[in-house]
Amino acid sequence: MNLIPESFRGYQRAWLSRDIIAGLTLAAVAIPEVMGYTSIAGTPIVTGLYTIIFPTLAFVLLGSSRLLVVGADSATAAVLAAGLSGLGIAGVTPGSPDWLALTSLTALICGALLIVARLVRLGFIGDFLSASVLIGFLTGVGIQVLSGQIPDLLGISKGTGNWFEQQWHWISSLSSTSLATFAFGLFTIAIIQIFKRFIPAVPGAVVAVVVLTAISALTDAHAHGVAVVGSVQGGFPPIGLPPDVSWSDVRKVLPTAVSCFVLIIAQSAATSRSFAFKHGDAVNINRDIVGLSGASIAAGLSGTFVVNGSPTKTQILDEQKGHSQLANATMAAVTLLFTLFFTGLLSDMPKAVLAGIVFLIGVSLIDVPGLQRLRMRRINEFVVALITMVTVFAIGVEQGIILAILLSLLDLVRRQYTPGDYVIGQDEAGEPTYLPAKPGTQSLPGLVVFRYDAALFYANANRFADDLEAVISGAPDPVRWIALDCGGIDDIDYSAGVTLANLVNYCRARDARFVLVRPDTQLLATLRAYGVVDAVGEHNVFPTLVDAFRAYRADPENNTSARS
Repeated sequence: MNLIPESFRGYQRAWLSRDIIAGLTLAAVAIPEVMGYTSIAGTPIVTGLYTIIFPTLAFVLLGSSRLLVVGADSATAAVLAAGLSGLGIAGVTPGSPDWLALTSLTALICGALLIVARLVRLGFIGDFLSASVLIGFLTGVGIQVLSGQIPDLLGISKGTGNWFEQQWHWISSLSSTSLATFAFGLFTIAIIQIFKRFIPAVPGAVVAVVVLTAISALTDAHAHGVAVVGSVQGGFPPIGLPPDVSWSDVRKVLPTAVSCFVLIIAQSAATSRSFAFKHGDAVNINRDIVGLSGASIAAGLSGTFVVNGSPTKTQILDEQKGHSQLANATMAAVTLLFTLFFTGLLSDMPKAVLAGIVFLIGVSLIDVPGLQRLRMRRINEFVVALITMVTVFAIGVEQGIILAILLSLLDLVRRQYTPGDYVIGQDEAGEPTYLPAKPGTQSLPGLVVFRYDAALFYANANRFADDLEAVISGAPDPVRWIALDCGGIDDIDYSAGVTLANLVNYCRARDARFVLVRPDTQLLATLRAYGVVDAVGEHNVFPTLVDAFRAYRADPENNTSARS
């Protein structure tokens, strides 16, 4: 039995120093980031630090990906906060102990759902969120996240109501802006952007936190109306089940946990796969699900909220030439030391500094280049992305992820219902040509070779039959052969099998010969089980297009018209 964690197998000693340096750098970036995410999740600042201690270590030990960084994530935090806010439970408000308990309970349920997903191999669920839908979803989350930080940047109260009402509240309250608070927020954004532009090797967020917290302490900013984070509880993360939760609470938070679960699989799988492909590593999504379930359970048992695979932090680790999860273990160790001994230094940090950090995280989620590419290349997918984006920030993140799943599934059905269909001909060199299947097209005089680029099933079988009948009826010459090119058909369900048998009868009634071209072994077995091959005849099954064209030309009844 191999007890070495999968992500460490094949480890090389030469990687050690680079992994440790990468882990230290990652900690410097991640610590201020995860503290900022608590403003989205509505939990105490220290809980952000907890997300990159035991949850990270759980994935280090149980996951497969060498680079995936697991911890607090803006999108998952937004889904969590939106879901819990929608419960409307009296006394359960952001920042309260009951709220924190429900966030930890949600993490435990996510862990359980991920275990189930692993047992029944549901790693493919992440594939049902298309790239265009994810672009729209994350852009919508980015807009919601950055707009939610504006009141803290300005030093004014947050409004209530829907997204539009909240925006109108701060716009109409601009006269109450605290200039000192706004200065801290503005300088935070400026420092991070300057370091990102000119000194990218130094984490600008750390510089902003250190410098502006020191300025806040020296100038007694709190006395001048600048809101500060105040005392931050340090020490070892609390270990145990969330307090004062019941089975009724499980039922209440289950929809939110399911939304987080889908997002975790989709985002983590996409991130893990992209970086594995980049470095030529094997991808084991189902094993990563084990690591993610362990991370979620660790989060729920250590007093913090749902965690996810982070694309931004994973990108940072890759840029620092990290090679393994040792870098993430280093980050977790540094964070634990900070939590044990140094959280007292955060008491004078202005809330506007955290707001500035999270504001820029929101900006980074808005994928303008991705939207532009969609608009130029696939206008229908661009519209889908826009609908998802607006739903997320205008209606709700939880509703946005439900819509994202529905739109992705509808797009899948649409593609299967209306695939490409073609009439195949041959050029002078004998190479196949593809013309859109419409009345007036034919492969040769009297021959129609019809290609359908999708599996045939109950929903598209009648459309398939209608399209083929239209081509046959509208052909310039009387059709003697109808050849179905099966190269794009990998399966046919029973309903479609009945439709195909009816088409064979239809062709016979028109004195036309129905043949099958290029069916694979499995498809041929299916058609035999349905009795279609018996109806067509074994001699009317051809392995290649060339064979089918040759047989048509060799048929004495077609010889004259095929050559003409």
